[in-house]
Amino acid sequence: MKNIKETMLDKKKWAVVGVTDNKDRYGYKIWKKLKEHEYIAYGVNPRLDELEREKIYSCVADIEDDIDVLNMVVGPKIAMGVLDEAKQAGIKHIFFQPGSYDDEVVEKTKKLGLEYLVGDCIHATLREME
Repeated sequence: MKNIKETMLDKKKWAVVGVTDNKDRYGYKIWKKLKEHEYIAYGVNPRLDELEREKIYSCVADIEDDIDVLNMVVGPKIAMGVLDEAKQAGIKHIFFQPGSYDDEVVEKTKKLGLEYLVGDCIHATLREME
């Protein structure tokens, strides 16, 4: 049986909440690395309209595609609100980057019935696969 990380890696449509145009930040690096590994990666950031000629969404609800995995690259306060959006959008998997969660966020994720991963980094995982 697959573990949650393997299950998430098999999913091809990801949303990166906290994408940024700052190439030194993980919000950019993760979005870019997902694309390099042939994932469909949607960026979510209310302060950006586009990044590298791709539409960036102001919130998860604006994405018209069905998202398989939501990658959190925001602080816990923002993550709390995004969890409700994820649930409403039918997203079942949440990959929390380090610093994007606390006990309260994890508890809410459980209450919403979402599968999640903490203590890992998708960027590092994908780099190891290269």
